[in-house]
Amino acid sequence: MKADPACTDLPSAALGGPVSHAVSRVARLHRFAAGKLLKGLGLYPGQEFLMMYLWDAGAVRQSELIKAVDLDPSTVTKMLQRLEQTGHVRRCPDPDDRRAVLVEATDDSCALHADVERAWTNLEEHTLAGLDPSERKELARLLAKVEENLCHEAEDCSEAEDCSERH
Repeated sequence: MKADPACTDLPSAALGGPVSHAVSRVARLHRFAAGKLLKGLGLYPGQEFLMMYLWDAGAVRQSELIKAVDLDPSTVTKMLQRLEQTGHVRRCPDPDDRRAVLVEATDDSCALHADVERAWTNLEEHTLAGLDPSERKELARLLAKVEENLCHEAEDCSEAEDCSERH
């Protein structure tokens, strides 16, 4: 069986960056696969990251959440509105600063937590099918190095600070 050329051919403009092109393709396909799994849970791509943060952090200011997920404030606001409508998050004024808004995962989102965990486990298995444990470990190690390099390249962005804390 021959591979689909759309998945393997390197455009002439990318000849100097075959790994970067591959990373870009893999990231796009991974996001697509994650989106399919999340759709079955009633989530839009990216909402699971907000929920993961809230499940781990508890109630946080909306401004902190925006910084943590490194998205445009209007995007996060829209995501939170949808999650609030589905009963997964609650927003209320911060008692310490009425100008600020606190966001927290609801008790009803506990079932969603288990579903998201299963979805990410399934995505991991699908993504890494055919790789043995040592290859998986090596891939994780290499991707961590790539991430660190990219964080250094983007040292003026907030992700650079996050990378230095993780590595």
